[in-house]
Amino acid sequence: MKRFVSMIAAGAIGAVLTFGLFQLTDTGALVIQETGDLPLHTASTAKNNIATPNTGPDFTVAAEKALPAVVQIQASESQELARQRREEQKNRDPFSRFFDEFGFNFGDMYSFGFPYRPKEGAGSGVIISEDGYIVTNNHVVEFADNVMIKTYDDKEYEAQIVGRDPSTDLALLKIDGKNLPTLEFGNSDKVRIGEWVLAVGNPYRYLTSTVTAGIVSAVGRDIDLIRGEKTIEAFIQTDAAINPGNSGGALVDANGRLIGINTAIASQTGNYAGYSFAIPVNIAMRVIKDIKENGGDVERTSLGVGVLELDKALAEELNLDIEKGIYIDEVMSGSAAEYAGILPTDVIVEIDGKKIEKFDDLKEIVDYSKVGDVLNVKVYRNGELQTIPVRLKKRI
Repeated sequence: MKRFVSMIAAGAIGAVLTFGLFQLTDTGALVIQETGDLPLHTASTAKNNIATPNTGPDFTVAAEKALPAVVQIQASESQELARQRREEQKNRDPFSRFFDEFGFNFGDMYSFGFPYRPKEGAGSGVIISEDGYIVTNNHVVEFADNVMIKTYDDKEYEAQIVGRDPSTDLALLKIDGKNLPTLEFGNSDKVRIGEWVLAVGNPYRYLTSTVTAGIVSAVGRDIDLIRGEKTIEAFIQTDAAINPGNSGGALVDANGRLIGINTAIASQTGNYAGYSFAIPVNIAMRVIKDIKENGGDVERTSLGVGVLELDKALAEELNLDIEKGIYIDEVMSGSAAEYAGILPTDVIVEIDGKKIEKFDDLKEIVDYSKVGDVLNVKVYRNGELQTIPVRLKKRI
């Protein structure tokens, strides 16, 4: 009997600890649907906030600061854009020609005789400037050509999409406003595991201006949520409750400073079930700055090297005196690394004073640098350390 109970318990645990595929919901949240795995869904303490055994932390000041700067977003696709999307689907479908040859209107078959149904979605956004710039998630607005903003004081604005960056799931919007409320930016690089945070947003469309609290559970999470070859992830993981509609909302510290943009949740149902993920504000602001400066585009940089993560076994195999760093296996022709003089068999150990021990260390610095930036790359070569300045080029 004990053995039977143990088998049931093990099966239940195994069903929970797994991941699945995602899709876009009509509430503006990325949703990872269950396939037997645990899916993912896309959604310094002030002195007076210290918890006591009787009262717990007081977040009233932080909430008062954050709420006015968080907006509700209603995004929709026009009938014309929906029709265009359908036509593109038809052209990509290999069976369309077959039906066309027999006189069928394949576009009408796609819609089963009904009018093209435009997509709709809702989410949240954070005002980052008094003149009306708003940051949100790319998945909240990527399908839309009509975007409406409703502020905390119930004013409505038509918004324009300034630019989007699918690789970080960020988008920048602009409304025609003046003297709008904003949030002080925190430093997400200094966020600590265990500190209190607030999530502010508009879950389920109708629960507007909602605040929930939790703690930071982990930092630097890469959970393969954003699809594509050139994606960037380093999420702040919290247990603050967010749900569909919270996407693009604010994650703030106990002092009301913006430290992240809420993006995803871990759940089997599509609703909050324990963990949520936010894009760190330091990353978000670098991307938003690029979008503004480059007319809506984000330029990604590249060193132009093929690398291996160095460990003790590889160091022994290569007869190296060091065991940590990034081993340069290949230098691409015409790359920034080649022009700077970096060679195959060099080992990168530091960039701009930051130790480089894992591939993610290197990727984070390069991905968040701009074209033309100069990185001081310290390499181990022939038993000696030397620093090589590398001017970054645009990623091809």
